Amino acid sequence: MSSIPTAKPVTRVPVLFLKTRSTPTDAYEDLFSQQPLEGQFLEPRFVPVLRHTFKDDGMSKVEAALREERINNTPEGSYGGMIFTSQRAVEAFAALVERGRDPTWPRLRDVPIYSVGPATTRALRATPHGSRLQVFGEHTGTGEALAAFMLDHYREWYKDRATLPPLLFLVGEQRRDVIPRTLMDEKLPEDRRIRVDEVEVYGTGVMESFPVDLERALEELRTRPVLWVIVFSPTGSEAMLKGTGFLDEAGKVRAGDEGRPREGPQILVATIGPTTRDWLNGFGFTPHVCAERPSPEGVLSGIALYMKALSEA
Repeated sequence: MSSIPTAKPVTRVPVLFLKTRSTPTDAYEDLFSQQPLEGQFLEPRFVPVLRHTFKDDGMSKVEAALREERINNTPEGSYGGMIFTSQRAVEAFAALVERGRDPTWPRLRDVPIYSVGPATTRALRATPHGSRLQVFGEHTGTGEALAAFMLDHYREWYKDRATLPPLLFLVGEQRRDVIPRTLMDEKLPEDRRIRVDEVEVYGTGVMESFPVDLERALEELRTRPVLWVIVFSPTGSEAMLKGTGFLDEAGKVRAGDEGRPREGPQILVATIGPTTRDWLNGFGFTPHVCAERPSPEGVLSGIALYMKALSEA
């Protein structure tokens, strides 16, 4: 009599996303919950890190530019387009659009709107009247790539102008300067140089509850053999490293068994991109994965490659 083969136990690997879950659906949750890797199912969880608040002064400046229709493709316009490199900036823009009573406002259909990647582009498309916007740059993924793309695209868009109109860039308190530095580089020919006006529309801070929320999540998962922590921003990175046990009391990376800095599961860290990776490097910590593209697919691909290498080791 032949024996019945025993089914292999289902392995579930927790993935802690250090971000607020997007609503009504979250692209990371959708992708990770449906995609098993190396015979293991991923179990997405969210631990909010950042607290965002709109800045009244910056919001008022942008609202005035929109209401007075100073963002247009005419020589009289103050700005010839807009730049978005974060979903928080898109949320600020969406809040301003919601204030408008005219169903066709804001009238931006004739100017280019630049977006750093797919997540920001999806957020723009979801804003009121977002389907009317002409959004470019979704394929770029980084500020460097977006700036290089804009240099050519914006020049072509306004090829009949001797001088290119400025761009309005909605930003937060913490940001890199790669886009304005690249577009306003004095080494560029004058007819390719683009003035960028940055307006701070939101501020960012670490949620007071984050260390406690992270500790609670890690405690709940202490019997698991391994878990992933996905870091989306430099903000909160130090608290994450301390909470997971990678940093000692002096703020230095602990010596010893890398990947298992505390009692409990092996903790593997992935970052959304090079900015956050470099920030962690500043603490002497090297994340296990750095996504080549700042998207759900990019993060998952990096993790898949790492897990495959582990299984073949």
